Amino acid sequence: MRDLSQGPVGKQIFIFALPMLLGNVFQQMYNIVDTIIIGQYIGTQALAAAGASFPVIFVLVSLVIGITTGTTIIISQYYGAKDFVQVKRAIDTAFIFLFFASIALTILGLVFIEDIWRLIGLPAELTADATLYFSVYASGLVLMFGYNVTSAVLRGLGDSKTPLYFLIISTILNIGFDLLFVLVFHWGIAGVAFATVLAQGIAFALSIIYLNRTHTLIRFAFRGLVFDRDIFGKSLRIGIPTGLQHTFVSLGMMALMSIVNRFGTNTIAAYTIAWRIDSFAAMPAMNFGLALSTFVGQNLGANRPERIRKGLIATLKMTTAVSLTATAVAWLFGRELMGIFTNNPEVIDLGYDYLVIISSFYVVFSAMFVTQSVMRGAGDTIIPMFITLISLWLLRIPLSHYLSGIWGTDGIWWGIPIAWVFGFIAAYAYFLTGRWKKKAVIKHGQDPDA
Repeated sequence: MRDLSQGPVGKQIFIFALPMLLGNVFQQMYNIVDTIIIGQYIGTQALAAAGASFPVIFVLVSLVIGITTGTTIIISQYYGAKDFVQVKRAIDTAFIFLFFASIALTILGLVFIEDIWRLIGLPAELTADATLYFSVYASGLVLMFGYNVTSAVLRGLGDSKTPLYFLIISTILNIGFDLLFVLVFHWGIAGVAFATVLAQGIAFALSIIYLNRTHTLIRFAFRGLVFDRDIFGKSLRIGIPTGLQHTFVSLGMMALMSIVNRFGTNTIAAYTIAWRIDSFAAMPAMNFGLALSTFVGQNLGANRPERIRKGLIATLKMTTAVSLTATAVAWLFGRELMGIFTNNPEVIDLGYDYLVIISSFYVVFSAMFVTQSVMRGAGDTIIPMFITLISLWLLRIPLSHYLSGIWGTDGIWWGIPIAWVFGFIAAYAYFLTGRWKKKAVIKHGQDPDA
């Protein structure tokens, strides 16, 4: 466990974020391996089908992920205040909620998937593969949620190293299962989805065994779990805005995919590959943002709000340096990166155009995400939700739709960074007001704007 309310600000955030960043590198690695195996050994059509499935999966899980974020923030604030009884009850509540939520989401997804494909205009030649991939993946949501909530709880307690170890195990297993199920058993796209489910299930089981043997705060056993309505209510208050934000983002991804779908299988495949590469560049901002949220939560819980601005500045410096490096890599080596996944020259050209446009604004994306992370760490998730909704639904989607009619596929991509610019300006303007400090769960009686 790490107490982020003490010690050098920048160093604390960096050390806490580093294991999460390494963990996401490994997580993205098995996503990358999935994509390479599909693209090189199954085909462009299967690659497009898997890519079309992801926004739908994200829609299913986004609200639950947001509520989990609320629980993590509560855990970090109780831990900062050294109220370990409430920490334990918050952890129990998260496990109970996520178990039943995952079952419900699996049923909903399997029942309505055909209707969703029709809604987003998925090309008919991709429907069978997309349905197969989605069905296998959705059937393992309970294992994915279990694995992710365990990692989220540990981060709320200041432990970002243990989730890394189990993520490494999951990544190695996933890559091994990919090779086994696709190249040896010839299960096709279903084998790729099953590899992910099985790897996360094993990692979840191992993490529970480890936690039950080594941690006093986390004991996973259904008989001993306690559901706390008050804590769950607080989790909903904090988490639902973030969950709705994730939900509308994922719906926006579906809307964007419906625009992409109009340009055919090669464009869908190019978007799938380029988005995987793009995810690598987004990781530092997202992980440093998560670290900053925990940092903010613990420092507000420990009544040390003066450290928060220093934390934001230090985090922005780190993410800016990484973002500029990622931009240079995308510009210089984008075609070579695309070529790892496919030999189709049209797909490579389309994906490279995406990378050039999007990567030019990585610094803006990082600044936007990090600034919003301060508010989330304080428990103020409503304003970030509205900023995201406005930038997504009033800017990104309409602009992508309109510009695609003028510039073709390039027009789709240009809508994304324009929305980022607005999101950063709005988030930073709200940060300067200081109103987010009033949303902390732990009240110390001081002037919240001090």
